[in-house]
Amino acid sequence: MQQPTEIIVLSDGPANVIEGAWPDRTIDVVARAELHAFRVEAPKGRVLVCAGGGYLRLMHDREGVEAALWLNGLGYDAYVLAHRLPGAASPDGVWPFDIALTDGLAALAKISTDLPRFVLGLSSGGHLAGTLASQPGADLSGALIAYAPINANHRDYKAPAGKPDYPPVEKQAFYDAWPIGVAAQPHGVPVCPVFLAYALLDEVVPVEHALNFITTARDLKLDLDAHVFGQAPHGFALRELAGTQGSWPELAARWMAAKAG
Repeated sequence: MQQPTEIIVLSDGPANVIEGAWPDRTIDVVARAELHAFRVEAPKGRVLVCAGGGYLRLMHDREGVEAALWLNGLGYDAYVLAHRLPGAASPDGVWPFDIALTDGLAALAKISTDLPRFVLGLSSGGHLAGTLASQPGADLSGALIAYAPINANHRDYKAPAGKPDYPPVEKQAFYDAWPIGVAAQPHGVPVCPVFLAYALLDEVVPVEHALNFITTARDLKLDLDAHVFGQAPHGFALRELAGTQGSWPELAARWMAAKAG
């Protein structure tokens, strides 16, 4: 198991405890915001990695460290974000609905802009990546988002229709505040190129999330590459690649190389 080059502390609080055994460790209680840096010699770019976990925990290895090591192999420095969770217990009660965005912005402030910068997010981490990519002045060369609930968890765009709100209320409030890739919500339209990878038959994150963004990209003429894989399972990440989704890492790598210039 490769250890991070450095852990960069972004907020007050005790160090986070990583639960379980490699390669399936998680962070179940995020006490403070941290960046787990995985650096290479002579990087050609830098990537902020946002792991999923439904804003209830973080899939630290499967959607964080493994992505970072893959990016290292492509020649990029990678920084895995441990962000605090909306509605989770905090010293003063619970963390606010936008705490993940607060921590994501703090992370970007620590990542140098001397080289092309990207953000990569899987599952709920993809929603956070899209939110970060929508911030004015984010200074990103691109955002990569895979099987993420970017818009159809919003109260006005839910798929399937009638889907209940997600507890805690702060988590639902974050989805409602930031539907990514919906033209009627222009504050949530990324200001950088975007790469999407989704599963057609995903019952956890319906493909409507991607389709809504695709429609917006067509109407607004955005720079979007979208890939929908017919038999991919939810959470395919870099492990479950037996189907056509096995091409997504190569597609993403080529897309990043082109956007890095």
